[in-house]
Amino acid sequence: MTLELRRVILFTPRLAEMTDFYSNVLGLEVTGREPGWVNFAAGACNLALHAGPSKVGSRPPKLAFYASDVSGARTALLKKGLAQAGPVKSTGSFDMCDCKDPDGNRFQISSRR
Repeated sequence: MTLELRRVILFTPRLAEMTDFYSNVLGLEVTGREPGWVNFAAGACNLALHAGPSKVGSRPPKLAFYASDVSGARTALLKKGLAQAGPVKSTGSFDMCDCKDPDGNRFQISSRR
């Protein structure tokens, strides 16, 4: 059996605000809507928001978005309303920047292939 990750689902009590963030700030295309559900095209794996409370575990998942120019992507996102973005860090082989969405979910912008 081969499994392929197709979607990451984030539960949120603030569906409208999170939908606005992922579509207007991060620029993801909404590909489907149902009551309490919004699906986004996000490259090789889709992202979905599901209405309802979330309980973040001791080590919550982190979404990683590819950008060839991490610093440029960070700057553009800050201009579009991203409120929480850490510094750009370089490992020598790729750059990365950790950020948070309005619900406090961590995500990363990374040039790692």
